[in-house]
Amino acid sequence: MTIAEHYERIAPKLTNYLVASGLDYAAAADIVQETFLRVWKRRDELMDDEAQVSGFVYTIARNLRTDLARKNGRLSFQEEITDEDVKETVQPQRDLEKNEERAALRKKLNAALKEVPPLLREAFLLFQISGLSIREIARQTNSTESLVKVRIHRAKEKLKVLLSV
Repeated sequence: MTIAEHYERIAPKLTNYLVASGLDYAAAADIVQETFLRVWKRRDELMDDEAQVSGFVYTIARNLRTDLARKNGRLSFQEEITDEDVKETVQPQRDLEKNEERAALRKKLNAALKEVPPLLREAFLLFQISGLSIREIARQTNSTESLVKVRIHRAKEKLKVLLSV
């Protein structure tokens, strides 16, 4: 696969992951671009193994996100993830009631995600938002597969409790 093909496949998921983890869309897009610049510089070292490139990309992005948080003192969560953040290209017409219901659910979900401990939230977002496998998440977080499964399970349990209130 070429770098462009990897970018087309990974960049949207990576952006969604970064936005869901608390960055605003502009910062997430900057991190994605910086990540793929670093991939480009090391393109000769990377094998054509899709899992290796994916793991490398997410590791770089996670490190850049951490560096940004250290530079800024802490991560600041935006109020909510909006449709503009994920750049939906076709927005079907919805009546006002559905929009209000959707906005209320999104706000409740964002508030609940803020309450989930960072390690659990990261595993959950990598699994649910980015669609990575347990094995890929374990590689990227330097954890065992069992620990990743436990973190995802605990995050889901915490979200169930927070969202049922």
